[in-house]
Amino acid sequence: MMLHTLKSNKGARKERIRLGRGNGSGKGGFCAHGCKGEQARAGRGKGPGFEGGQVPLIRRQPKLGGFINPTREEYQVVNIDILEKLDAGSYDVAALKAKAMVDGPKPVKLLGRGVVSKKFNITVNAASKSAREAVLKAGGSVTIC
Repeated sequence: MMLHTLKSNKGARKERIRLGRGNGSGKGGFCAHGCKGEQARAGRGKGPGFEGGQVPLIRRQPKLGGFINPTREEYQVVNIDILEKLDAGSYDVAALKAKAMVDGPKPVKLLGRGVVSKKFNITVNAASKSAREAVLKAGGSVTIC
């Protein structure tokens, strides 16, 4: 088989319908464009996004993007199932950084995903209610600094 002998499958390539070539073609007269008006002209039609004259959606949208809370505080999260990998004992933010559980300057928040069975005394910047209850139930304590 040579490249110059390849052919497309039968029916894969169709000739375009030639509009406006007389009534015998079946597409004469108004050439399937209706009678008069913008849609019947050459280069026909209204552009994408045209909504009949009302202000288009793209122009109704606000120009500036939303509201950014200037006082929002972002936390690094530590779930209690990750604590379960550590030995029982006391941990604060510095100890968690030393164990590579958290990094960077952001404050640390303890969240309650998973279960904890060891006794931990944890000092973090914030903790969820479920995390606090789980650690207390295992005999430990959570201190917010």
